[in-house]
Amino acid sequence: MTRPDTPPYEQPVRSDDLIDEASTARATVDGHGIVTQWNEGAAGLLGYRPEEIVGRSAAVLLADEGNPRPVAETLRDLSPPDRFRGRVALLHRDGSRVTAGLLAHRVTAPAATDATDAAAHAADAPDDAPRDVTEWLVVSPLPRPERPLADEELLRHCFAQGPCTMAVYDTGLRLRWANQDMERVLGLTQEEIRGLRVPEITPGPEAEETEERMRRVLETGEEQHIELFLRMPGHDRPVAWSTSLAPLRDAEGRVAAVMLSAHDRTPQHTTRRRLLLLNEASNRIGSTLDIERTAQELADVAVPELADFVTLDLLPSVHGGSEPRPGPLTSHVMLRRVAARSVFAGTPEAVVEVGKVAAYPDFSPAAECLKAERGLLNRVTDPAVSRWAAQAPDRAEMIHQFGFHSTMAIPLRARGTTLGVATFSRHQRPEPFEEDDLLLAEEMTARAAVCIDNARRYTRERNTALALQRSLLPRTLPHSAAVEVASRYLPAGPQAGVGGDWFDVIPLSGARVALVVGDVVGHGVQASATMGRLRTAVRTLADVDLAPDELLTHLDDMVNHLSAEAETAQGPAAAGAISGDIGATCLYAVYDPVSRRCSIARAGHPPPAVVSPDGSVDLLDLPGGPPLGLGSLPFETVEVELAEGSLLALYTDGLIESRDQDVDRALDTLRSALAQPADSLDALCDVVISKMLPSRPEDDVALLLARTRALDADHVATWDLPADPSLVAQARRDVSAQLAAWGLEDAVFTTELVVSELITNAIRHAKAPIQLRLIHDRTLICEVSDGSGTAPHLRRARTFDEGGRGLLLVAQLTQSWGTRQTGSGKTIWAEQSLSPTDC
Repeated sequence: MTRPDTPPYEQPVRSDDLIDEASTARATVDGHGIVTQWNEGAAGLLGYRPEEIVGRSAAVLLADEGNPRPVAETLRDLSPPDRFRGRVALLHRDGSRVTAGLLAHRVTAPAATDATDAAAHAADAPDDAPRDVTEWLVVSPLPRPERPLADEELLRHCFAQGPCTMAVYDTGLRLRWANQDMERVLGLTQEEIRGLRVPEITPGPEAEETEERMRRVLETGEEQHIELFLRMPGHDRPVAWSTSLAPLRDAEGRVAAVMLSAHDRTPQHTTRRRLLLLNEASNRIGSTLDIERTAQELADVAVPELADFVTLDLLPSVHGGSEPRPGPLTSHVMLRRVAARSVFAGTPEAVVEVGKVAAYPDFSPAAECLKAERGLLNRVTDPAVSRWAAQAPDRAEMIHQFGFHSTMAIPLRARGTTLGVATFSRHQRPEPFEEDDLLLAEEMTARAAVCIDNARRYTRERNTALALQRSLLPRTLPHSAAVEVASRYLPAGPQAGVGGDWFDVIPLSGARVALVVGDVVGHGVQASATMGRLRTAVRTLADVDLAPDELLTHLDDMVNHLSAEAETAQGPAAAGAISGDIGATCLYAVYDPVSRRCSIARAGHPPPAVVSPDGSVDLLDLPGGPPLGLGSLPFETVEVELAEGSLLALYTDGLIESRDQDVDRALDTLRSALAQPADSLDALCDVVISKMLPSRPEDDVALLLARTRALDADHVATWDLPADPSLVAQARRDVSAQLAAWGLEDAVFTTELVVSELITNAIRHAKAPIQLRLIHDRTLICEVSDGSGTAPHLRRARTFDEGGRGLLLVAQLTQSWGTRQTGSGKTIWAEQSLSPTDC
């Protein structure tokens, strides 16, 4: 019920009061031309009551008797097939003709279910005809009395009270009319702005552009559209306007005015902007596997589109690549700042510098969101934020100085673990964060968290590979009388991963030294592990004193065995990939300071460079040889003589191969760098690295520099001996005299015993030629060479055996001993340590 004192405009209105059913003649005709419905307006138009016409053919209503076609067939052939319009001559119930305008629509109606509908269909339709659910709605407007409001007045009300923001400007582009919504938006009445231009009503570049578009409407008569995003006076946030400028024409068709119609598209604009920002985040975040850079990319995307100030803090263990602790954090946390971005240069709002660790109490926004494991929306006036600021005066000062008013703290979570927290703040934009902003920030942070976790996992694997590689590379290079050495190793950048480059300096018998540089195919722990196995194999084979080409042949066999083992372990499906991964290149050189000759062989490795004492730089012309792992292909040793003071430069391909320049130009740069004067080999290494690699290398780089030395006649004594046992005593006397000349009297006794045993074995068990050589270096080396290829070996002599104790005695008296094959036989050597004063 309605109270009697209720104002008329608040009283409910019945639908019958609003809709006059008798003002429209309406009927429905099914697909067979049968009338199925008939309203009061149709009865008033043609005089038939519903019960007199429903169920009969509509043909009885047509006055045109000359058309023999059935109504159903006529309806099926209409074009367009779903609507009919036109004036039709109809028959009134009293037989008179009524001409009415008809509008018919094809509609889909539910199938008839009640008895009335069934009877109606049965009256004129065949018994076997299926029921149609497609019907025609036929309507015709009937004359009715005029409404109190005239059409012109309705138009005025439509313009003034319409929901669209509208204004009309004359040909001088001055405002004539503004509707109520335009007055609301501008905060001005129509009388206050009538006769003003757009730039005079709302000054700014947007107004200038709008007026320019209005000029085009006057000049061309074509409608113009413009999208604007601006804050109007008196409004707390900008609004996105979709504005149409349309010409208004007079009776002669001339443009007499311009209609401005603006629609508020802020929700659509905001949604589109957020989608674009999210798409930009997907494209920009995670471009590398670097934790700091990935975090900074999130901050860069969010400022200034979403926030004025963004920080990212990670748990210290995460920053180092370690596995984070699972589950939520329950107390105050320590976080390391890894990224920050502000609308101001230099991020002056930041209290914690990037790279520093700070404590966050359990009531701080960062700790609260980590504890809740979800994003939190905060106002600076919230009690927790106020309490945190009160206990941290430096933060409170920054909040007050820059006017922070709204923040979002969102945990960085990936794969069920918490990595850190991202904080978004506003202090320049007056509008606070909303729930939609929180959802957007959570989506961006979730994507960044996955990328940061990927970077963390990669960092952990990279650190493991680096640690493994460093443990396998020589920590210090041995001192040698043959060469002075210096080296550099640079791991590749984060995108490439740790490789399998290595180098080594191996002391050999006879004061010789082996120089090795190699490169395992691939990156990661697998490459580092393979490098360690190959380096160990090279050291083992070098101890056997094999020639460079023989050593590479054995190393090639080993790589093939490793590939076969990997294929067996991984199965046939991965065999091809594993076999391709376990491959390597290697360069092996042996330098003899006595002869100043260097024997070199390479397996698919870049050739070494030689810097002569005069400063000229050349690349040694060596047979390339196949890379290790191909099998069944030979290697070749080349022997070159090097002047004392020559410099050998051995390196891996990472030093000369890059996408920025070709290999030939890189080799020219290498020659130029090696020719630079330097105080030491270490300084020269730095010069070469800086010249060749101005930025982080794309691949691992190993560089080994060796300056040759020579042992002259004052440090070497040689005697050719006939195979006569009686000359052993003379050999002992010659050795004693030579040791006395070198001032090594303390070594005479031991050396005489060693010489006696080795010469006696050569005379007794080998054949000529026999040669004795003493080398005075940091150690005293005694060598006996003969023409037999049979190598001696230690054996346990029984109690009553007269021999078999010579080599055992040599092994006990010397620091080390061994044998090596030569082109004419073998050489047995024994090395004694000397006191520092004797070296």
